[in-house]
Amino acid sequence: MLDHIKGFVQGVVLAPIVRLFVALRISPDVVTLVGTLGVAVGALAFYPRGELLPGTVFITCFVFSDLIDGAMARMVGRSSKFGAFWDSTLDRIGDGAVFGGLALYFAGPGDSDLYLALTLWCVVMGAVTSYARARAESLGFTADVGIAERADRLVLILVMTGFAGIFSLDLLIYIALWILAVASTITVGQRVWTVRRQALAEEAAA
Repeated sequence: MLDHIKGFVQGVVLAPIVRLFVALRISPDVVTLVGTLGVAVGALAFYPRGELLPGTVFITCFVFSDLIDGAMARMVGRSSKFGAFWDSTLDRIGDGAVFGGLALYFAGPGDSDLYLALTLWCVVMGAVTSYARARAESLGFTADVGIAERADRLVLILVMTGFAGIFSLDLLIYIALWILAVASTITVGQRVWTVRRQALAEEAAA
């Protein structure tokens, strides 16, 4: 479902912006950097102060840069290995900032040690999910399985945090964090199991 939404937003909604940035000769790598900085500023400036809705709106404006830079690279034929590396690296920073901002919220106005710890668990599992796939591919295996991809995690936490801000209902964030904690942990397990099967099969063949 997210792939269909992504295709529509990238190919229709954001197309004028993509064409404008290309016409202005803006580098896709610069768009990636600015988008990540915007996400980080929004998460770390608003969330720790309990400004959940303004923070989510601010972050969302910059999250779309992740779609814009890829479309720009394809349009100008500048897709590169460095661009992919740069994008993935900054994605980790953006994700860390979002969950880090929420962790600071629970350490402050949100006042919950339990959900502070759960938020940190989501940060760790999100990073391990990405690392497991990257490490598997570096060894010649594939690990693109799992029930919680980055887009799923980011959409869920931003949507629920935004609604929590609208209705002053932290319960929505609690629900999202429990779902993400469980789903991310399962995803890591799925990727480890998938790589183990491939490794055993390779050893047997050898």
